[in-house]
Amino acid sequence: MSKKGGESVTIVPLRPLDDFLLDSARFQIPNFQDLEKWGNRVTSNLLYYQSNYCLLAISIFVLIGVIHPIKMIVGCLTTFLIFAIFIYLTNEKVAAAHFKQKHPIISLAIIFGSLYLIAHMLQSVLVFFLGILLPFSVIFVHASLRLRNFRNKIVNKVEVLGLRRTPMGIFLQEMGLDSEAF
Repeated sequence: MSKKGGESVTIVPLRPLDDFLLDSARFQIPNFQDLEKWGNRVTSNLLYYQSNYCLLAISIFVLIGVIHPIKMIVGCLTTFLIFAIFIYLTNEKVAAAHFKQKHPIISLAIIFGSLYLIAHMLQSVLVFFLGILLPFSVIFVHASLRLRNFRNKIVNKVEVLGLRRTPMGIFLQEMGLDSEAF
C-alpha cells in the first residue's frame, strides 16, 4: 500500500481464473439500449477484476512482443520519435517557420524523407499499436460481457464507500466517472 494525499491505495488481489473466465463465470451480451446499465457493468467489472486485467494486458503486450520483437521495438522507437519531433516542432514554431523559409528545398526533402520513413515503418508502428490497443479491446469486451456476481457487487460497494481506494478506482474517478454511478 502506498499513501497519496492521506489516502491509502490498495492493490486488488487476483481473482480466481474460474471466476474470471471459466466455469463459474457467466457471460451475456449487454443490452445496448440501456447504456447506463451497460456502463455500470463495465465499470463494476473494471474495478473487481482490475488485477486480472492488468496481468492480461501485460501478457498480451509481451506475447505480441515475443511474436514480433523487432517490429515491436522499431514501432515503439518510431512512435516515440514521431511524437518527440511533433512536440519539438509545435514548441519551436518560429524556428521551424524560419528554417522552412530560408531552406525550402531542404525542408521539402525532410518532409518527403519523413513520409518515406513513416511509410517504411508503418508495419512496425501498426504492430506496436496492436500491442497497445488489443489488450484494451479484450478487456473492454470481457468487462462488457461478464455478468456481475454478488461478490463483485459487494466489493464495488466497499470501493464506493471509500473504505478502499484502488488504482482503477482512482483512474475511473479521474476520468470523470463518479463513484455514485456504480
